[in-house]
Amino acid sequence: MIMNRRDFIATVATLAGAGVLSSILPNLSLLARTLTEADASAINVDKLRPTLLQDAQHRASRLGLDPRIWSWHKDAAADAMPANYYEASLADWPAFGSLPGDQNCEVVVIGGGLLGASTALHLAEAGVDVILVEKDNIGSGASGRNGGQMTPGFARWEAKTVLEKLSFDEAKRLWRFASIEAMNLVDELRERYSFECDRKYGHVTAAVHAGHMGPLVANADARRQLGDTAMKVIGPHELQEEYVRSGIYHGANIDSIGGQVQPLALLRGLVYGFARLGGRIYDSTKVKSIKQDAGGTVVETERGIIRASKAVVLGVHVSTGEFISGPSTTMPFFSYVAVTPPLPVDVKELIPSDLPVYDTQLQVDYYRAVRNNRLLFGGQGTGNSWSPRDVNNYLLERIRTVFPQLEKAELEYSWGGISDLTLNGAIDARKSGDRVPVYMVHGWSGHGVAQTVRIGKAISDDLTRRNDDFTMLTRIDHVNLPLGSYLSPVAIPLAKGVLGVISTFNPADMVSF
Repeated sequence: MIMNRRDFIATVATLAGAGVLSSILPNLSLLARTLTEADASAINVDKLRPTLLQDAQHRASRLGLDPRIWSWHKDAAADAMPANYYEASLADWPAFGSLPGDQNCEVVVIGGGLLGASTALHLAEAGVDVILVEKDNIGSGASGRNGGQMTPGFARWEAKTVLEKLSFDEAKRLWRFASIEAMNLVDELRERYSFECDRKYGHVTAAVHAGHMGPLVANADARRQLGDTAMKVIGPHELQEEYVRSGIYHGANIDSIGGQVQPLALLRGLVYGFARLGGRIYDSTKVKSIKQDAGGTVVETERGIIRASKAVVLGVHVSTGEFISGPSTTMPFFSYVAVTPPLPVDVKELIPSDLPVYDTQLQVDYYRAVRNNRLLFGGQGTGNSWSPRDVNNYLLERIRTVFPQLEKAELEYSWGGISDLTLNGAIDARKSGDRVPVYMVHGWSGHGVAQTVRIGKAISDDLTRRNDDFTMLTRIDHVNLPLGSYLSPVAIPLAKGVLGVISTFNPADMVSF
């Protein structure tokens, strides 16, 4: 039996009682647009290219954060907000400044994460005049705080699920979109705009029980049916000798398409590219409402209005519900990441392959080597935000379980973040029927670094009528989760408890969260 995200959320509902640049040269007028004084003070393009430091430097965060999340550093004062590891391992970045007053453009992108930045960049490449606004700072949300793993598919919509849900041709197209196209696009953009983001290639999915090897083989076989030969299945001996020096696994899938990235550096690279093309960017600009009128779509902010003549794009993740009508299809959850100090042993003695690892337990562990011989380790999914003490204790216990040779493991950085999930584990993509449409995508289910970048291009391609990739995404059916944001604190721990008991009695069943 395999219980995936779809089944998991169904259980929750029951328990809780809830039912390429040369071919797309920018419009010369956009590139030649003279910056206003406000633009010039907010954007210093030469300083926007992300610069990775040799190692992280402990300092205060310069990013405004949602009050529900936090960052911790072992040397920070209790009342301080230190930079998380990603921010601390990048050179300081200039702020853009808030919206200087009323503005006009063709497209407004709301949200300075990977989706917003990718959409804005691809639209600018197509010659569209775009304004990007962010309520806090670029990278304050999930795009600057996630685990940095790059894996194919849409969360628990892996190859087997895609084949079950769609016709073969549709399944093959969607899988390619969410795998090789997504990964390749990240690489193309990194090369096109000459920025670094610690991109590495390959990925391990490790089985924590022998019974989990069956589902892993089935998924590898499904990928082959879809024309994807990047996956191989290995046994425990090869896994331990060549990939991960841990005795708790029973084999694994090795994926050469996936990999890892420094997500905040990737995000800053996309924003740098957008700014190079003349894009206008404003942070500390909270959007209050989106309204349609005879002249287009009006985005009202606390610092003025922006009138869009062609489209508005929502890239606000868990806040999408503030701007759209109709039932919710998502539920928020909190997840956590930590980074050790430089290890006393060579990290290659733990992960000789240097591939990121993701396992198959109910509450997944994921980890990877990062700069200066450190180990990044993440996991958990909670309905309420855990405290730094509880998170650190949990993640240290998991590190010692996976790598007993690190019996004196310590943490230097840890932080929390908010993601959102859908019933079926696939993203919810929508486009309004207004004359000036609103595009929205949410429900990433904790899995979407490369896919988010690819969907940004799909939105741009839809608006400029290059293809119907975005329409393909809107055809994925979703089940409503009424009161999802209120249900989460009760439903997630309750369902996890029940599923944990089930796993205890049936450990061969792969229940994934």
